[in-house]
Amino acid sequence: MAKNAYETGRLNLPFVGHCTFGKKPAHLDWESIDAHVAVFGAPFDMGTQYRAGARFGPRAIREASTLFSFGHGGAYDFEDDVIYLPVDKVKIVDIGDADIIHTDTIKSHDNIEIGVRKILSAGALPVVLGGDHSVHIPCIRAFNDQEPVHIIHVDAHLDFVDERHGVRYGHGNPLRRASEMKHVTGFTQLGIRNVSSSNRSDYAAARKAGSDILSVRDVRRLGTDAVLARVPEGARYYLTIDIDGFDPSIAPGTGTPSHGGFLYYEVLELFQGLAKRGDIVGIDLVEVAPDYDISGTTAFLAAQLLMNTLGFIFHEKAQT
Repeated sequence: MAKNAYETGRLNLPFVGHCTFGKKPAHLDWESIDAHVAVFGAPFDMGTQYRAGARFGPRAIREASTLFSFGHGGAYDFEDDVIYLPVDKVKIVDIGDADIIHTDTIKSHDNIEIGVRKILSAGALPVVLGGDHSVHIPCIRAFNDQEPVHIIHVDAHLDFVDERHGVRYGHGNPLRRASEMKHVTGFTQLGIRNVSSSNRSDYAAARKAGSDILSVRDVRRLGTDAVLARVPEGARYYLTIDIDGFDPSIAPGTGTPSHGGFLYYEVLELFQGLAKRGDIVGIDLVEVAPDYDISGTTAFLAAQLLMNTLGFIFHEKAQT
């Protein structure tokens, strides 16, 4: 019996070769991106208020993602009975990282924005690996010539601080800055909990800007279907995922851990539902700080979540 292409070449195990996202091809010419998905690193963490280290997040997530490189044409999920991300139908490339200028937030953010704009102009889905959560600001700013988006925000923290001691572009500000952009129509903020840098007036400002704020306990009480029913149907969704939205028992590698967070399937099932409910057009995943997690489990969580979410997105696109 003839062997298929995945049995005749190199075995190409996860721990050999170059460390791109999912061991997908590197494509460093941003003028000729030809793919369905472009993965882009934003290794910036100068917006942090507490423990730095998320600048090493993109490298850690890429390394962890090699475990999910499959090597057999796609990823078969027996529960759904679906082969996700078939290599002959979904092309993913890794376009490298933005140039980060140390101590210069504005220039670093501008360089991140340029990369996201290049991905969008090529018609690809941007997947941005942070970096601290301030990188969401240039990412969402890059959508200002696109159709409007509704932001889905998973986080322990509201990130709606306006300005504090002159700081407007730190990792406590990104959703406030997004609310000032005309192409952002509203927010669903999930997992918000405990004491953080946001005060009562920030919550009021978020609600005034069109935010539906649900804690982890709210999400669990309501259930997945009821939460999804609160999200505008048929909209274009941008996912911004702070890894500290997950409980530190499964995601310790982050600068500002907050106990009482989500478990894996709680978020995964929400994202699967979102892929059915509307069009996910962009993703950033931030605040993975690998030095605080010797086991690497946080980076594995990030990589697995992104791989599965991409699978859901393109499976739903194939059904329409």
